[in-house]
Amino acid sequence: MPSNDTIEVLAIQRTTEAERAKICAVDPRVKFTDAGGWFDGEIRETWPEFTIRRYMGPPVAIKSTREERDELLARSQIIYGGFPFPLDLRARAPRLKWFHQRPAGASNLRRGDLWNSDVIVTTSRGYVETRPIAEYVVSSFMHFARGLNRAYVDKANRRFEHGEYRPLLLRGKTVCVIGAGGIGRDVGQMCAALGMNVVGTRRHHSVDEALPPGFSRLESASELPALLSESDFVAVCCQWTRETTNLLNRDAFAAMKKGTVLANVARGEIIDESALVDALAVGTLRGVALDVYVGEFEHAPDERLWSDERVLITPHTSGGTDVQGHRAVDIFCTNLSAFLQGTPLL
Repeated sequence: MPSNDTIEVLAIQRTTEAERAKICAVDPRVKFTDAGGWFDGEIRETWPEFTIRRYMGPPVAIKSTREERDELLARSQIIYGGFPFPLDLRARAPRLKWFHQRPAGASNLRRGDLWNSDVIVTTSRGYVETRPIAEYVVSSFMHFARGLNRAYVDKANRRFEHGEYRPLLLRGKTVCVIGAGGIGRDVGQMCAALGMNVVGTRRHHSVDEALPPGFSRLESASELPALLSESDFVAVCCQWTRETTNLLNRDAFAAMKKGTVLANVARGEIIDESALVDALAVGTLRGVALDVYVGEFEHAPDERLWSDERVLITPHTSGGTDVQGHRAVDIFCTNLSAFLQGTPLL
């Protein structure tokens, strides 16, 4: 791009003063507009009520007209966004070249018209703190290994059933990490520190590739059934793609040991929930921790799962922590510099 061209950057996600300063400091050609909150009204009108309650909270009075918002979009070449977002961004932003999704997951965008469009999309994958998510997985394993789910039942009944706890020792048990990326590697390392044998899968794996810390074995996805058959615990940490949709199906559950503990911190669509319900019914699973479920942005969990004492469901909070570790603005600024130089974006 010529050195004197202005690049219009629009934030539809609320930004802090420090974030705005960092973005503007990338290049003097950047004209940055913070429109955080401007689109909240139309988002509330076009997204399910369940989504609005979960992700937006009470309304904040920021007045803007449709004409003002359309004018901002019409001149924008880059948009820095979050979730939820206006569903018709591509239609209203003819100059748009690149959209950055502040969360790590690209599948959040499937509902809008950016999906399958000609606009470049980047996410903050790799710039979100993974340690809290790994701690969630290990906490879930401990929860069911010690039979803590039974304590809630006994408390409600005001009577102890001592024999129902059946505590397990994690040391020496095998855990299968499905998706040994950033989150999966942290899960594996923490499990290994507890004395567990860690095996896992990765979409692209070479036999010459060094094993991640803590892993004793890493295989391609085609070897998943064999890994499941020898594992006591399973952590779903992979991306949601066409290949991973319903990856844990009836055949996968049939391959598992009786009494397996399962935790999913990826996307609900990776598990066939009907097959999951059936696996619980026949005792394949000792316990299941779901931080995600099918349709989590639009409705409550399947009642068959929510009502089962062996299923722990949380509202996509595994990444939450009291320590700020989200560095979305860092990857955005790195890519903004690359965009202005005409080099590939991360």
